[in-house]
Amino acid sequence: MDVIKAIESEQMKENAENFCVGDTVKVYFKIIEGTNERVQVFEGLVIAKNNGGIRRTFVVRKISYGVGVERIFPMHSPRIEKIEVVRKGRVRRAKLYYIRDKVGKKAKVKELIRKKNA
Repeated sequence: MDVIKAIESEQMKENAENFCVGDTVKVYFKIIEGTNERVQVFEGLVIAKNNGGIRRTFVVRKISYGVGVERIFPMHSPRIEKIEVVRKGRVRRAKLYYIRDKVGKKAKVKELIRKKNA
């Protein structure tokens, strides 16, 4: 069991979890098409985070041409180049699956605005 933990700790990324559920993120994901390798950006709302350790995943949802698209990304995947937080969301739940049933403005999450200390 210690061998597995040692291998997993080598492959884990540092500072991978710089976002929370409810945040709007841009995921820069490497796509391999034949011999070409390019970076595709997937921007959407994080609706869930699952598991722990190296197997940790997160679900990102976006609306593309009026159709909801969800994608599950492994957090510590070598194909993820970077994760950029576009805006922080203010939510009170760990899973935002109810967003799937909402349409239009009701599918939005309020933005988290932090007050600066004067």
